[in-house]
Amino acid sequence: MKIIPLLTAIVVCGLLYLFVMERELITSYLPQRPGIEGESSETAPVVDTVTAPASPMAREEPRPVAVVAIHSTEQDVQSGIVLRGQTEAARRLDIAAETSGQVISEKLRKGRLIEEGEVLCRLDPGIRAATLAQARAALSEAQANDTAAAQLAERGLTAANSAISRHAQLEAAIATVEAAEREIERLTITAPFSGILETDTAEIGTLMQTGAVCATILDLSTVRLVGFASERDIGRISVGAQAGGRLISGEEVVGEVAFVGRSADPLTRTFRVEVLVDNESGALRDGSTAEILIALAGVQAHLLPQTALTLDDTGALGVRIVVEDTAQFAPVSVIRDSASGVWVGGLPESVDIIVVGQEFVSDGRAVAVTRRDAGAAQ
Repeated sequence: MKIIPLLTAIVVCGLLYLFVMERELITSYLPQRPGIEGESSETAPVVDTVTAPASPMAREEPRPVAVVAIHSTEQDVQSGIVLRGQTEAARRLDIAAETSGQVISEKLRKGRLIEEGEVLCRLDPGIRAATLAQARAALSEAQANDTAAAQLAERGLTAANSAISRHAQLEAAIATVEAAEREIERLTITAPFSGILETDTAEIGTLMQTGAVCATILDLSTVRLVGFASERDIGRISVGAQAGGRLISGEEVVGEVAFVGRSADPLTRTFRVEVLVDNESGALRDGSTAEILIALAGVQAHLLPQTALTLDDTGALGVRIVVEDTAQFAPVSVIRDSASGVWVGGLPESVDIIVVGQEFVSDGRAVAVTRRDAGAAQ
């Protein structure tokens, strides 16, 4: 029973050997079909690949690609530069004492409106009043001596240099009196301008030294919007340009550029820009976050839906336009965004712009254009 599988294996191995190792010998005994094997080169038909007519499919032109386009015309658009910044009071001053002394005036609370010249701190005069009285007495004596010396010098009864010495003593006495009076004036610290107290004034009984701060005053009648412009934008900003700001609270204000920095910040390489805004109502505060928009000269641009923008093979931003029923790429520059679309420049005054299907066409490709109203495309 075991000899049959052995014979089968031997036969299979023999057949495999013939078909693999002796294939040419076997095929020589098989009948040959004309035109397949053994056919001479003289009888084989020769196909002229040069003069052979092309197939109908090779001559067929590609069908135009269906696209949707709008007809756009340039419009005047106001461009601008947006900066991030904050508000600053027009004036902020720490009012310091010019002399030493104990505070004898009642404290004023912060947040209070202060008028120019209003007393903030009053210091104890101490012996300054006596010093002034002594200086005035010395002045009276010096005046009498100067008068007498001048009369004697005129009569020739005294030397001229004696009269000169007496007059010098008089001048010194006058200076002493003025210094004593100025020292007493320094005892009363007043507001140099109208504003709002940002801090309480010094507490009564406080011993103040020269340079100690009595109070801090803010002048918020005018507020500065302070932002920082990049090196690319600073050249387009000029003093006097119209500007506006939007606070984080949503409040909007208008003003004009009052200062454009000439020196860049060494760390950020940006330039300081200040916009003055009227704040007579006092609604604006110092240090609030603000978005600053500086208006530039108007330019001509097209308003397009953002979906119309595309990129070419080099990564340049642009749109596909229709030129004689073919698609062409046109590079654009974005001027600014708006709620209704994006304003772009760099296109002809009047142009057909593909807004649907621009991703499926290349330069020179024929297109079947369906027109759409420009307003509907937004």
